[in-house]
Amino acid sequence: MINNLVNKKRQRGVTLVEMLITLAIAAILLTLVAPNVQSILTKNKITAEINELSGLLQFARYTAIDEQTTAVVCPSTDFATCSNDWNAPKIVFIDDNDNNTRDGAERLLLTSQTISSTNKMTSSGNIIRFLDSGGAETAINMKLCPNSKDAKFGRALFVSLQGRTRISADSNNDGVHEDVAGNNLSCT
Repeated sequence: MINNLVNKKRQRGVTLVEMLITLAIAAILLTLVAPNVQSILTKNKITAEINELSGLLQFARYTAIDEQTTAVVCPSTDFATCSNDWNAPKIVFIDDNDNNTRDGAERLLLTSQTISSTNKMTSSGNIIRFLDSGGAETAINMKLCPNSKDAKFGRALFVSLQGRTRISADSNNDGVHEDVAGNNLSCT
């Protein structure tokens, strides 16, 4: 018994065979898991960006209602003038003179980050105006897709004339979200 305790205390490493078996198992697991990790990361990044935009739009709508004025959401590269590139940062401001431009006296209420370089956002409009009633001046459809153009990762955001914001869903469980009409989103 004393001999067994002495032998157990002296053994401190692993054999070459044990190490090779461990490395082989790790390599097999990595080849099976790595592609899934990439798709999870892509999906999470797109979901985070669409949720951020949804929050920005909801903030603008509630601000328009609370302050009984017109709130504008638009992309802007300089945080002062609106552009038509929805991949740029977005700004929310009160448009006191209804000219769709943030003038010096108009407060900048909120900003968002640039869309990730691995994604692309498109929109049916350049400016989203929320009226004092909470309604939107025009209905807007926005789409966010990865640069790979894989539709299974595409997401859309819809702003109704009532000002309600809704994120697309995969209602038929085919792996691709649908647009307002119920058609699969296309990222081409």
